[in-house]
Amino acid sequence: MSDTDELTRQLVYEALETVIDPEIGLDIVTLGLVYEVQVNEGTVDVTFTLTTRGCPMEAPIRSGIINALADVPGVTAVSPHLMWEPKWNPGFAKEGAL
Repeated sequence: MSDTDELTRQLVYEALETVIDPEIGLDIVTLGLVYEVQVNEGTVDVTFTLTTRGCPMEAPIRSGIINALADVPGVTAVSPHLMWEPKWNPGFAKEGAL
């Protein structure tokens, strides 16, 4: 990863902190829903999960990720990837968040 990619990665995490889970009212980073962020020459892959399978917030969170990263300098493409393993639990949230 280049220095530019690392800087972009930091900015991506900051932008993802603006994506709020509408049901819980906290951002997806604080909730521990973001499992991984990879940046490669402007392309950002965000691996995330939801609090439960069948959660009706998938579409708003997915579009929130795309919209939040659209304004990050250096980001040219965003690919959000939903995954279910490991299964999310409240222990993934930042301490004191829940």
